[in-house]
Amino acid sequence: MAPPQRGSRPRHVPQRTCVACRQTNAKRQLVRVVRGSDGTVTIDPSGKRSGRGAYLCSSLECWDAGLKRGVLPRALKIETIPEASLATLNDYARQLAQSQ
Repeated sequence: MAPPQRGSRPRHVPQRTCVACRQTNAKRQLVRVVRGSDGTVTIDPSGKRSGRGAYLCSSLECWDAGLKRGVLPRALKIETIPEASLATLNDYARQLAQSQ
């Protein structure tokens, strides 16, 4: 009887769901938005910043839904996104539109 083969197991890829379109994708394929303890909302490229997080696809449609339909504030459990943070998120959405 042959001993069991020792191969490398496939690496686990964390899955997250876009709050706008509800599509599941790899964590690294989505953009994380974080509400910090001070109430500011920022983009978290590292995916490790502390705070309440929500994920959005890199598509302009998901960013429009997240920012205009109120999906993102609901996911971050806040009433509204502060104006300074909203300007930063809108700039990021415009950059996505230009890159597509």
